[in-house]
Amino acid sequence: MGGGTLRALAVAVLLCIAATAGGIDPKDTRMLSQPAISAEQICFAYAGDLWLANRDGSGVRRLTSGEGSELNPVFSPDGKWIAFSGEYDGNMDVFVVPATGGVPTRLTFHPAADMVCGFTPDGKAVLFSSPRFAFTSRYSQLFTVPVEGGWPQQVELPVGFKACYSPDGSRLAYLPVREVFHQWKHYRGGTVATIWLYTFADRAVEKVPQPPGRCNDTDPMWVDDKIYFRSDRNGEFNLFSYDLRTKEVQQLTFFADFPVLDASYGAGQTIFEQAGYLHTYDVRTGEVKRLRIGVAADLLELRPRYVKGAEWIRSHDISPSGARAVFEFRGEIVTIPAEKGDPRNLTDTPGAHERFPAWSPDGKYIAYFSDASGEYALHIQP
Repeated sequence: MGGGTLRALAVAVLLCIAATAGGIDPKDTRMLSQPAISAEQICFAYAGDLWLANRDGSGVRRLTSGEGSELNPVFSPDGKWIAFSGEYDGNMDVFVVPATGGVPTRLTFHPAADMVCGFTPDGKAVLFSSPRFAFTSRYSQLFTVPVEGGWPQQVELPVGFKACYSPDGSRLAYLPVREVFHQWKHYRGGTVATIWLYTFADRAVEKVPQPPGRCNDTDPMWVDDKIYFRSDRNGEFNLFSYDLRTKEVQQLTFFADFPVLDASYGAGQTIFEQAGYLHTYDVRTGEVKRLRIGVAADLLELRPRYVKGAEWIRSHDISPSGARAVFEFRGEIVTIPAEKGDPRNLTDTPGAHERFPAWSPDGKYIAYFSDASGEYALHIQP
């Protein structure tokens, strides 16, 4: 297809309006993720930025506003600093910012993606994972970098993905390889997520036990003599604990509809996302509480606006006669003539996403998938 036809496509779908924000509740907002908690505050990611709130969910305010994404916030042990991974300068690097807000300070300068895991127990350095020295992108390794700046130091382990220190800093709980269950739910293959406990003094390794048939354990949190973590060993991801003295694993939450995601610990509370909302788990009482947090963000991606350009083209198909072609163009199904004629937007549904168009053999119909009903379903249209 020539450049003229692509230009015609761009003109035909110049007015492509994004979904409206009418379904977003500014008093009890969903899609909050990657939470962290301190004695006074919580921090979480939403719409590509980091936000702060009081521990009860009140007093929400924006912490970052960079054009790129800011991810993986963690509080320092004293609650005065927040470390995170950010794209301020076009690459994913480690930053720290005062928990009261301010100008973020960049700590790493390598072109590899540096993902924050936590702080050292003394709060003087940030622990992060990076593939900077790995021979393949399948693996990453663990490093620390001083909060005041300096050269990163590699942790004495060959591989590492997520990790946290024991309270006294003598041991480390870590995942050797990256999680693959994001692509394959209930994954049970050779690279299931496992939590290993490493002792620096004698380099001994202990593994958090898993049931027969394997499972995925992740997000280790070392609290006194227990390891808190997420696991799908009983079906959906929930919160579990492993007692280092008795060697027993206990299930702590029992959600059956949506998984527990992105768990972290601070000041007596484990905080996590579930069903798009943030929840806390009190390690002393076992109480689970859902937080009601309202985020009044401008949400630029949901704002109605004009867009154009062939870079928005995804899947496509050609009619049996070859007279027209059909494209998935930014969530719309559009047909374009090979030579003469007008482009046609068959769906014209700014609030839905249509995908994977296919032309019928007789040329009379086009099939595609649409999430207009709330779930993807197969549609057929003349």
